[in-house]
Amino acid sequence: MAELTILRYPDLRLTRVARPVEAVDARIQALVADMLDTMYAANGIGLAATQVDVHERVVVIDVSEERDQPLALINPEITWLSDERVRGDEGCLSVPGIYDGVERAARVKVTALDRDG
Repeated sequence: MAELTILRYPDLRLTRVARPVEAVDARIQALVADMLDTMYAANGIGLAATQVDVHERVVVIDVSEERDQPLALINPEITWLSDERVRGDEGCLSVPGIYDGVERAARVKVTALDRDG
């Protein structure tokens, strides 16, 4: 496993559209492991593959207090959003040091593949 370089705003590669993952194979599993290493090393709670210059639909998150519940979402699609809203401060590993209040749906449903396909 390796730590990857996180692209920083205003790097135009951050604006590239990610393509769907065609197969969850050893390459994607290694990417997920490397993204988790990178996210944890940067003290983040989420990281998209585009942020490490891989333009495929892969996201890793871990919002647990113990940082021991990683989740990989491959080809994620939001299928439902609650009407209830919550507001919280958020940051982005590609825009370090900047935090702002963001309003989001309190609950969402997502369909995605996991790291095992």
